[in-house]
Amino acid sequence: MVSNVAVIDYGMGNLHSVAKALEHVGAQAVEVTSDPDVILTADRVILPGVGAIRDCVSELQKLGLDRVVRQVAGEKPLLGICVGMQMLLERSEENGGIDALGLFPGDVRYFGDDLREGDERLKVPHMGWDQVKQTIDHPLWHRIDQDARFYFVHSYYAAASKHTHLAGRCHYGVDFAAALADDFIFATQFHPEKSHTNGLQLLQNFLAWDGRW
Repeated sequence: MVSNVAVIDYGMGNLHSVAKALEHVGAQAVEVTSDPDVILTADRVILPGVGAIRDCVSELQKLGLDRVVRQVAGEKPLLGICVGMQMLLERSEENGGIDALGLFPGDVRYFGDDLREGDERLKVPHMGWDQVKQTIDHPLWHRIDQDARFYFVHSYYAAASKHTHLAGRCHYGVDFAAALADDFIFATQFHPEKSHTNGLQLLQNFLAWDGRW
């Protein structure tokens, strides 16, 4: 049984909506915190993120939480959300190019100003509901249908270097990683806390997940 979940607070992200969604699906205790000791003693940890990745990485480093995230990733279930997922890769094109945490090999790329699907020009950011194709059998997909729809809002997308890290993909002009997984880490480009039934199921699955798959 989960006794506590730490949502990492580094001044960026939709922290309280994530916390409320976790409480809704049965988390016994949720703490929004920047305290390394609290994060390291939690049973499960969530790294959210919205906005510019340069600001997210900078604030994380300023608080020394980049080291904490790396430690958590080797010890207990960690869920990255949106920019929280993008920060787990090696590098992003955003803000003129920035190094990230490097827990997944690969980079984060801009959709482009002329993104097209055939003759149709697509709007950037990619915003709204879209289907996710599950590419591995992972505990966090439990009771979630193949091609289920989740809520996205992003102008940059993750391109993982190793196909074995891809847990789910989406297509919007290009194929991109909707979810990544490795050892104790699961990360989503979409927002589970905004994705109604499917998103709440994923968060419930995260609470039940012990890091094995």
